[in-house]
Amino acid sequence: MEKKPYIQRSHERCIQLGVEYSRIYSSRILKDEALRKRMEDNRELIITAGPFMEQLYNFVKGSGFFAILTDGEGCILNVIGDEDVLEIAFRLEMIPGAFMGEEHIGTNAMGTALAEGTPVQISEEEHFVTAYHQWTCSAAPIRDYHGKIIGTLDLTGSSSLVHSHTLGMVVAAVNAIEHMLKIKDINSKLVVAKKSIETIIDSITAGIFTVGPKGYIKTVNKTVIDMLGYTQDEMVGMKIYEILEGWSGIQESVGKRIHYLEEESYIKGKNEKVHSALSAYPILDKEGKMQGVVCVIKELKRMRKLANKMIGKQAIYTFDNIVGRCERFERIINYAKKIADSPSTVLISGESGTGKEVFAQSIHNYSSRREEPFVPLNCGAIPRNLIESELFGYEDGAFTGAKRGGHLGKFELADGGTLFLDEIGEMPLDMQTRLLRVLEESKLFRVGGNKEIEVNVRIIAATNKDLKKEVEKGSFRKDLYYRLNVLPLKLLPLRERKEDIILLIDYFMIVKALKLGKTPVTLPQQVVERMINYPWPGNIRELENRIEHIINTQNYSFIWEFADQAVSSPQYPSFSIEEEKLDDIEKKHIEFILMKYEGNISSAAEALGIGRNTLYRKMKKYHINCSEMAHCSETEQQKDEKLYRFGT
Repeated sequence: MEKKPYIQRSHERCIQLGVEYSRIYSSRILKDEALRKRMEDNRELIITAGPFMEQLYNFVKGSGFFAILTDGEGCILNVIGDEDVLEIAFRLEMIPGAFMGEEHIGTNAMGTALAEGTPVQISEEEHFVTAYHQWTCSAAPIRDYHGKIIGTLDLTGSSSLVHSHTLGMVVAAVNAIEHMLKIKDINSKLVVAKKSIETIIDSITAGIFTVGPKGYIKTVNKTVIDMLGYTQDEMVGMKIYEILEGWSGIQESVGKRIHYLEEESYIKGKNEKVHSALSAYPILDKEGKMQGVVCVIKELKRMRKLANKMIGKQAIYTFDNIVGRCERFERIINYAKKIADSPSTVLISGESGTGKEVFAQSIHNYSSRREEPFVPLNCGAIPRNLIESELFGYEDGAFTGAKRGGHLGKFELADGGTLFLDEIGEMPLDMQTRLLRVLEESKLFRVGGNKEIEVNVRIIAATNKDLKKEVEKGSFRKDLYYRLNVLPLKLLPLRERKEDIILLIDYFMIVKALKLGKTPVTLPQQVVERMINYPWPGNIRELENRIEHIINTQNYSFIWEFADQAVSSPQYPSFSIEEEKLDDIEKKHIEFILMKYEGNISSAAEALGIGRNTLYRKMKKYHINCSEMAHCSETEQQKDEKLYRFGT
């Protein structure tokens, strides 16, 4: 008798896979924890298929059949059937955990259905292994909502009971399982969608509730509950008239499609009346008839508090928060205090991490504008196409995506107070022109507007760039530079105020320990000394982060790794101004700069503010040899020595 095509293909696969005819058990059987995990991973399939397996088995109960459910890899998940036939199956290890794929047990209905992707019936010698010739098996693949095979359902019995209708029963049961999985998938998505909507509604800071056509409150969000003080059970079903006067007029206006937006109203809370802005929107059915109203309430007290927080309560630092006793640093603080009450523009420069914003806030809080807004804007963090609208605001409909009603810019938000422009060197050139005009005229136009708006703003700008060099390169306007640089304030890097490092270590150790709820760490003297000699390229911010690391880990061993870097870093030669001659001081300074720039004459000359030829003459005068510089390249060394020799 000619083999069925899928039987022929299956036998060929088994030969290629090296399956033995004499094989009795599956070559792979999961046990214990591996089986438990496999069952958990397929929990939904097992639960969904269970009732249909029971129903299928009930049709053939007592006739020597048993039903098998596998996952998408052919691993048996469930077996039910007559006890006598199950005893035979279990002797062949046809048990949960056994894999029925063709590579494990040869041609069989479950493995071949997975391989072919279609319902199959396999009986007697059609099985590849001899031990299975006693069975007739009918199986169909189970697919999920997306068409992926996730398992099989099989009905197995004595080979003498083979009948084509058996496969039809299995296919019908699989169709029912797939339909149920589809329904569960849809229901699951609906539950997720419902939860998502509820979460979104609850996350909105405005209070939202719906009122039915007869005036009963139907749904409320979490904000309404918090705002009015009722429980959800108390509010749902409550008559709107009990908490809101004038509801009839509101309902009538909304019914006539009259806009009811942010109208002042008082809503009766559980303990007190809540002064709020109320908006109302109709709920319409498909015929356009109103079936209820959505109400949105915003507590005016909270709105004002939020506005104050946004525009006027961000300057938290004062000069009392600044730690340092270094004489030069104290002079900088005294100078900052002296200029604090001036309306003139301040330009704070310094390396990253030196505390430019701390000084800006302290200047604001030391001035007569301390009760007015302090509005910061990082010019380097805002996309180029948004910085104009951030600075100057925009009118309703000024561009696609513009907020309805327009938007106040930072200048208007800072009116009467201070606008802090951080990283001013990153501002695009076209914006620099507009900024200069506003600084000179104290007037601006919003984007898309034609109304001139007067503003009274004190500007404090900050940069870690050398704006003079940026002006020379053409990336910063000269006129804006001089307009900003009315009151220059240059902050010291931490390496130039070493006497403050111990103070800062102690300060951050206490502050961070309190914040993190941990114990301060006592550092050995040798560790402190290494920290003092470390160059701190990240300045105070780097030191603060290092201390926070120590507090978190209660371990300072990593300090040896980074502090040792200070040993190889060029150190400024120590000398006493009172004891040294001017020529000696100049010589040591030139040697230090040459060492810092690794013997690069051009860089050293630029840093010293002199020409290359002048530097060569001074090197000859003081007998400074370029070959002694640590990293001077051979080519430049030879060139420099030649120039040095001839004193050019």
